[in-house]
Amino acid sequence: MSSNKPSRKPHTFQFRGKQFQASDSLFFIIALLCLLPIISSPVALILGFTLASFGFVPTKLNIAAATKKLLAYSIIGLGFGIHLDQAIAASTQGFGLIVGSIFFTLTFGWFLTKALRLDQKTGHLIASGTAICGGSAIAAVAPAINARDDQTSLALATVFVLNSIALFIFPAIGHLLEMSQHAFGTWAAIAIHDTSSVVGAAGAYGDEALRTATTIKLARALWIVPIAFLSALLFKGDNKKISIPYFILFYCLAIVFAHFVPSLESIYSHIFVASKRLLVVCLFLIGSGITIQKLRASGVKPLLLGVLLWVAIGMGSLSYILLNVA
Repeated sequence: MSSNKPSRKPHTFQFRGKQFQASDSLFFIIALLCLLPIISSPVALILGFTLASFGFVPTKLNIAAATKKLLAYSIIGLGFGIHLDQAIAASTQGFGLIVGSIFFTLTFGWFLTKALRLDQKTGHLIASGTAICGGSAIAAVAPAINARDDQTSLALATVFVLNSIALFIFPAIGHLLEMSQHAFGTWAAIAIHDTSSVVGAAGAYGDEALRTATTIKLARALWIVPIAFLSALLFKGDNKKISIPYFILFYCLAIVFAHFVPSLESIYSHIFVASKRLLVVCLFLIGSGITIQKLRASGVKPLLLGVLLWVAIGMGSLSYILLNVA
């Protein structure tokens, strides 16, 4: 006998015009929980990675695009909590360190790539990500040098792994060495790759460290454009495909606006706090994009190159900062 009972359909819900399974709700619930102070930056990253490893990340959600937008919004929001005179002072004081670290990393990366017999474009992408701002720099340089998708993916996976480690070890080292808020913020801005991980580590250390790190990091990120042009010339790529991070301009405008309209100071403080929490959500999303398969695909040589470059710039900048930065 055939049953007249209707077949049970899986529960679904809509988000931004797309259908999601009920099982996907866990992802959105944890993402919302990341807005609360109970979840720190490293924990958010681990939660995202755990969900990705067990297949709980919605396949219909474009994680990379969502992360890029939220990161841009949160960085702009942080601008309202940074004083103009402090931003100018931090950028001016850190200029030599920024320029020196960028060109040292790119040059050392070129020699290491040769020594490791690694693919030149993959090595250059890893060096660019280490020198400037991680995934954003890789995304900007990759089309300029006509890099293949597999070369870009290897570089991104390598940088993401090291960013994840930085969230844990940098604050611990900073406290162990009893670094000042300003010194730690400077070190984080120079030695950590992605902007999200810089502000995550600095935010865990303190608000002053966060302000210093954000300012110097975004001054460092401005070098994306000239480095992408130089990369295009070096590899004879297409310099018309350079991606310019416009959120840096809006971040600067937010600092200027807050300076000339001080009457809204109470609102600015709320925006600053909300932006810090939004950054934690960004780290959760970044973790959601890291899988075991991606880590395996990165292989030994790209990861070794990334580690050697990271240790060199991390130790070199730390020594300079401990000697010269209060």
